[in-house]
Amino acid sequence: MALASTIHHGGDDGIVDDLDTVRGVARWLQQQSENLAGEGLAAGDLVADEELRDAIIGVRRAVRALFARVVSPAPPSPADAHRLMPADEALAHLNAAAAREPVAPQLHWPAEGAPAARLLSAEADPHVRLVAALARDAVDFLSGPEREQLRACHAPRCVRYFLKSHGRQEWCKPSCGNRARVARHYERTRGTTAGP
Repeated sequence: MALASTIHHGGDDGIVDDLDTVRGVARWLQQQSENLAGEGLAAGDLVADEELRDAIIGVRRAVRALFARVVSPAPPSPADAHRLMPADEALAHLNAAAAREPVAPQLHWPAEGAPAARLLSAEADPHVRLVAALARDAVDFLSGPEREQLRACHAPRCVRYFLKSHGRQEWCKPSCGNRARVARHYERTRGTTAGP
């Protein structure tokens, strides 16, 4: 979700892409440092460059295309609805990115705790490990139960996907709900207040 949300509405600036520059990628990686640590990656080991930016954007394009498939027949996010990757291409891209890192499951079992599985990587390049980890996380999400709660927010100017947390939720956040209600009210009253 964090990767898909790097495209969002930025107020008067319209749609913002947090990954539109190498500097933006570096900033996003720093913001994701806790999540990266869970994948065995240190944000300091990841020097953003144009090649890494392209690889991350490729995974994001695949993820957003597959998110659009999940929410169908409802419309996808308007941010990229006009330029989505075909679903079969997105699926192939995501699987290829996930397969770039050879990993093996390892059992970790402390003397005073429960056993846990971890993936041990045989890949030295942190860029490959990062892109593969992003793709694996997307595979886990898209094949898991949370996928059923995925929705595209259709409030005016919003382009986010979100996980529906309760039965009546229609928007990603309260401010989007407020904008949608204001827009509906404006549409209803616009016809009634128009003079001759």
